[in-house]
Amino acid sequence: MEVSASKRNKSSRNNFVKSLLADMRALEHMLDHAWFEKDITRIGAEQEIVLIDKDSFRPSTLAMQILEENKEAAWLVNELAQFNLELNLAPQIFEGSCLSMMHRELQSHLDELRISLHRHNIDYLLTGILPTLKKYHLDMHYLTPKPRYKELMNAIHGELRNTSFELRLVGIDELLVRHDSPLLEACNTSFQVHLQVAPAEFVNYYNCALVMAAPSIAISANSPMVFGKRLWHETRIALFQQSIDTRKTLDHMRQLSPRVILGDRWLKESVLEIFREDIARFRILLHAQSEEDSQKLIRNKIVPKLKSLQLHNSTVYRWNRPCYGISDTGKPHLRIENRVFPSGPTILDEISNMAFWLGCMRGLYDNFGDITKQINFEDIRDNFGKSARFGIDSNFTWFKDSKINAGDLVLKELLPLARKGLESQSINSGDIDLYLGIIEERAKMHMNGARWQLRSYTKLLKEASSPDDALTTLTAAIYDHQNRPDHPITKWPEPNLEDLKEYKTNELRVSEFMQTDLYTAHKNDLVELVSELMRWQKLKYMLVEDSHGNLVGLISLSDLFGRMMEEKEKASPKDLLVRDVMIPQPFVVGPDDNIKKAVEIMKKNDIGCLPVVKDKELLGLVTTDNVISITNRMMKER
Repeated sequence: MEVSASKRNKSSRNNFVKSLLADMRALEHMLDHAWFEKDITRIGAEQEIVLIDKDSFRPSTLAMQILEENKEAAWLVNELAQFNLELNLAPQIFEGSCLSMMHRELQSHLDELRISLHRHNIDYLLTGILPTLKKYHLDMHYLTPKPRYKELMNAIHGELRNTSFELRLVGIDELLVRHDSPLLEACNTSFQVHLQVAPAEFVNYYNCALVMAAPSIAISANSPMVFGKRLWHETRIALFQQSIDTRKTLDHMRQLSPRVILGDRWLKESVLEIFREDIARFRILLHAQSEEDSQKLIRNKIVPKLKSLQLHNSTVYRWNRPCYGISDTGKPHLRIENRVFPSGPTILDEISNMAFWLGCMRGLYDNFGDITKQINFEDIRDNFGKSARFGIDSNFTWFKDSKINAGDLVLKELLPLARKGLESQSINSGDIDLYLGIIEERAKMHMNGARWQLRSYTKLLKEASSPDDALTTLTAAIYDHQNRPDHPITKWPEPNLEDLKEYKTNELRVSEFMQTDLYTAHKNDLVELVSELMRWQKLKYMLVEDSHGNLVGLISLSDLFGRMMEEKEKASPKDLLVRDVMIPQPFVVGPDDNIKKAVEIMKKNDIGCLPVVKDKELLGLVTTDNVISITNRMMKER
C-alpha cells in the first residue's frame, strides 16, 4: 500500500474511508460466523534497539545502511529514526520451552546483527531512552527516509493546534522544552509482547491487560531520563503522549483525547468496540489505496488482510493495542500487543518481563474471569499514572479497594499468580523458575533499570566535571553490563567515573556541555543589586536578557567593580544601572556549534565566557571552566 497524508487528496481519502468501513464490516462478519482461530495460543515479541557509536556512545544514524547490508534478514526492519532498528521474533505456541526459545532467538539475531554493526564501529543498546540522546538528534533530518514516516510526521504536524510540540515533565529535575516536530517520539525504544487470544476470551483478557499495565511498568521501568534530566521512572509513557499531542489548552473544558492512550473505560462486548472508538475519535492521519476488496473476499469465503483497518490502527497508540492477523493455518486471529515494557536493561530482564506479564494474564483470567468486578477503572488509570511517575516506588489501589506498594504486590500476589498461569500453559518449570526468579529478585531488592540509572547518574554528577561526562559514563556502563550473559539489572554495580575509558569529544556540541541554570539581570536593574548577586553566587559573569528571554548584554565582574569604583570617586555619584556597565554585543556561540569553534572564539578574543544563543534567545553559557574540563579529556584522547 502506497501511503499518503490524509489531507492531500480528498478523493483518495474518501476511497480509503470506504475501504476502512468495508474492513470493519468484514471483521464483524468473521467474528459473527466464527472464522477466527480459537484452539491455539501463540506469543510473539518485537525488540526495538538504538544504534550507538562505540567511541562516543552517542546515536549512530546508519540504520538504513545496516538494513541494506542485512537485506536477507527478514526479521530486521527500520524504525522511525535513523538511529533505531526493530527485530521481530517468530511466533511461538504458548507452551513448553517457548520463553527460552524466544530468548535464544533474540540473542542469536542480535549476535548476528552485531557482526555487521562492528564493521562500522557501532553497536546496539537496549534502553528505554538513550541517556546520551540530545534534542538535536530529533530534528527531521534524522527521520528514516521512508514515505510512510514522512507522511506520518506531516499529518501529525497538520493536526497540531499549538505553534509547537511541548514536553512538560517534572521529576527530580524539570523539563520544559518545545520542539518543531513530532520526531520526539523516536526517543522511545520498547520491547513489545504479543498474546493471541480467542475472540470469545478477548474482552476479559483485554481488561486483564489494562489491570496489568501499572504493575508491569513498576517492576520493569527503565526510562528515567531525557536530555540529562531525571524525570519519571518510565518517562516513555509521558514522552510518547506529549511528543505527538496536537491538542492545546482551551477556555472551556472540552475533553479531547490524545492518540497515545491507556483507554477511558473497560471493554464490554468485543474487540469491535475498540476499533469503532478509534475510528470515531481519531482522525485519519494516513491513507492508502487498498488493492483488496474485503467484502468481495468475504463473499468468496477468503480471509481478507484488512489492510485499511490495520493502517489506521497503526496510528492510534494504545498501550494495549488490539491486533488482527492471519496465522500460518490461513485462519484470522486476534492479539493483544503490550506496549508498556521498555527495552532492556538486558535480554534476560526483557524475557523475564514477558514471562511475568503472560503468566499474570493467564492467572488473572483463570482466577477472576471478569476482572472488572475486582477493581474500579478509575483506580486502573490512577495506578497507571503512578507507575509511570514512581515505578517500583509506587503505591497502588488494588482489588477490593486495598492499598499496597508495588514491591509487595508483585511478591505477595502477582508472582504466585504468574507461576500458576505459566504452569497452566505447561511452561517448562526451569524457565518459570529462571524468569520469575529475576522478577522476584527485583522486587526484593527494590531495584529495576530506572532506579539503577537514577542512583548511578546522581552519583556520577557529583564526581564528573560536566553532565556530559556523567551521561556518557552511564551509557558506557549500560553497554558494558548488557554484554555480560546472565547478568540482570540486580547484579549491576553502580558505575564510577574512572570506569569510562576514552570517548570522542571533538565533535561535541555546545548544547552538550553548556550551563543552563543561569542567573540573569535586566538592563534597568541596579548595579548595586547585581554586584551583590554576583558576590553571593560567586559569579564571574552575569548575562543580561530582556523580558522575552533574548540576550541583550553581558557583565564581567572585573568591569563591574571597575565602573563602580570610578563612580564612587566622583563628587556626585549616581545610581548605576546594568545598561551603564554591560557589554551590549558580546561574542556568542550557537548550541549546534562544536567545541572547537567555542574554544577558537574564546582564545582569539581573550574572553572567559560565551553566551549560547539561538535566534537571539538566550539558551546557556560556556565558561573557561567548562572548556578546560572538556579540552582536558580531548588531550587524554590524543
